[in-house]
Amino acid sequence: MAQKEVHLDQETFSCSICLDLLKDPVTVPCGHSYCMNCIKTHWDTEDDKRVYSCPQCRKSFTPRPVLGIHTVLAALVEELKKTGLQAAPADPCYAGPEDVACDFCTGRKLKACKSCLQCLASYCDKHLQPHYESSTFKKHALVEPSKTLQENLCSRHDEVMKMFCRTDQQSICYLCSVDQHKGHDTVSAAAERTERQRELEGSRANIQQRIQDREKDVELLQQELEAINGSADKAVEHSEKMFTELIRLMEKRRSDVKQQLRSQQQTEVSGVKELQEKLEQEITELKRKDAELHKLSHTQDHVHFLHHYPSLSALSPSTHSSSIKTRPLTYFEDVTKAVSQVREKLQDVLTEGWTNISHSLTEVDALLSQLRPEPETRAEFLKYSCDITLDPNTAHTWVSLSDGDRKAMYKPTYTATYTHRQMSNPSHSDRFTKCYQVLSRESLTGRCYWEVEWRGGLISVSVSYKDISREGDWNECGFGSNDKSWALDCPNNSYNFRHNKASTPVSGPQSSRVGVYLDHGAGILSFYSVSETMTLLHRVQTTFTQPLHAGYTVYG
Repeated sequence: MAQKEVHLDQETFSCSICLDLLKDPVTVPCGHSYCMNCIKTHWDTEDDKRVYSCPQCRKSFTPRPVLGIHTVLAALVEELKKTGLQAAPADPCYAGPEDVACDFCTGRKLKACKSCLQCLASYCDKHLQPHYESSTFKKHALVEPSKTLQENLCSRHDEVMKMFCRTDQQSICYLCSVDQHKGHDTVSAAAERTERQRELEGSRANIQQRIQDREKDVELLQQELEAINGSADKAVEHSEKMFTELIRLMEKRRSDVKQQLRSQQQTEVSGVKELQEKLEQEITELKRKDAELHKLSHTQDHVHFLHHYPSLSALSPSTHSSSIKTRPLTYFEDVTKAVSQVREKLQDVLTEGWTNISHSLTEVDALLSQLRPEPETRAEFLKYSCDITLDPNTAHTWVSLSDGDRKAMYKPTYTATYTHRQMSNPSHSDRFTKCYQVLSRESLTGRCYWEVEWRGGLISVSVSYKDISREGDWNECGFGSNDKSWALDCPNNSYNFRHNKASTPVSGPQSSRVGVYLDHGAGILSFYSVSETMTLLHRVQTTFTQPLHAGYTVYG
């Protein structure tokens, strides 16, 4: 019994709005008590109506009551807090903000357990009983609690919409069927539901079949993914092994050549030094004899002269200079030449091998491109966006670059300024000399997307192989005028596509921005007009044999 009394006390001193113990309790004129902030917030929402009501009994007050803290209640609540008691937890039967409330409960509403499609009302267990007990409600359709019951009410006649107009494809009430929908193909909502239910089942069957098909596709793609990863890993492992062995062989040959050269060098040097020492000894001996003979030639003692001269005049066998053969700095040039020839041959082999490897990689990329869907929206294209910077070494002297080599401007220079431009764009083998063009630094393979924006003048947006001619006439070096480049001309009021001397007029919405999409492996090159939407201007399907570079021609 004590526990029950505590429970009653807790409920008695709880705010019916926040369901917690009263804070700064106030009592409204009808006698119900609330937290000061809770009732003020509730009444703030009713300021527009100038009528203020009690959340429990719905009694209204005009004007807005002036509230003061109920000191007795405040003291009792404080006493409850001191005893360690807490407010009773919210009864799960009461409706919360997210629940559907019973439309027949007064005061604090309970949760609804069913909604009636005929009554267009929701009921708690207690108020739902008549629907189960009275024959009047036996035919009413009960559904799970719904907050959208009013959608079933005709806005024109305030009647339940039990019919469906197939002509106008909308739900209607009976009065609508004899009024503005008179003569239309109308059926009961239940009959239309039955028909649509059959369609729904068919749609579900199609969806489930498509799900199964897509799951199979996902499984196949997973297998393809594993095959790609496995094949790539094996190829990387094999190439690493081959190049490691090649490097090891090169290192061994390098070491062998070095060792043989040093060994032969040591042998030759030893022989030369040995002969050099003999010659130096002979020179020393000859100088000594020459000094003694010089001294003997000045003696006055004839007997002494005759006694010593024979021994001093005798000379030991000489190392004749004719036996020494010199080759002026050509001792190991044959080896140097032979090593250079090996390098050239190896370079040729590696160049040819890399061409084959690059071609194979291109074929693999082409196969993989078939598995990847082509982008459709700008957001999808931007996933393949790449940064394009322009190569100053390729820019014509009248093409000025700025903004970190991301902008190009047609800037002709004459007379006095020509020397300055020549100094800022010095001569280079990669520079275009006849056409006002520039190429990107980056080579483009795989999938790439970039956008080009221009102001004033004319521009040609292109892609090109790097080995396009830098000199000669327009057909040799101009973008779009040969088989090494593809170009879209963007004048003020029309587009024009050019490749290998062929020109194709292109129609499409005018824009100062063009998007370029490249799928190198699949051989796809597309140009788009970019504004609020993307519109395809021209699409090329071909086979690219080399990496491509973005290119631009500026005319003014």
